[in-house]
Amino acid sequence: MDTFALQRVGQIAVTAHDVDRAEAFYRDVLGMRFLFRAPPGLAFFDCGGVRLMLSAPEGAGEGTGTSIIYYTVPDIHAAHDTLLARGVTVEHEPRMIAKMPDHDLWMAFIRDSEGNLLGLMSEVRQEKATRESRS
Repeated sequence: MDTFALQRVGQIAVTAHDVDRAEAFYRDVLGMRFLFRAPPGLAFFDCGGVRLMLSAPEGAGEGTGTSIIYYTVPDIHAAHDTLLARGVTVEHEPRMIAKMPDHDLWMAFIRDSEGNLLGLMSEVRQEKATRESRS
């Protein structure tokens, strides 16, 4: 029996038409820890143990978009407010997406400096959600 299974993301590539501009956005606006630059114009960041690579589009990729990366945040409203204050373009305000057995799933969507859609997600535990609604 074959037991092979992909289990861990090691690196994510995000297309950037201007890698210098994107590097500044991911470092200064999103607050990610910059790791290093490598030829030909790549920038790398640490995102909770997963390496994020910014690179120019390759080949015929000019017209293609990227997949959406969802970043987990502890407080989606605070994250949204912070990024809004930093001038981020907001696509969708924070909203509850699903009521799960032990938490509510909240999401919001923003655009990075290159127009890529980024998701913010937060799992709000039921007891915390109940306390917050009573305040």
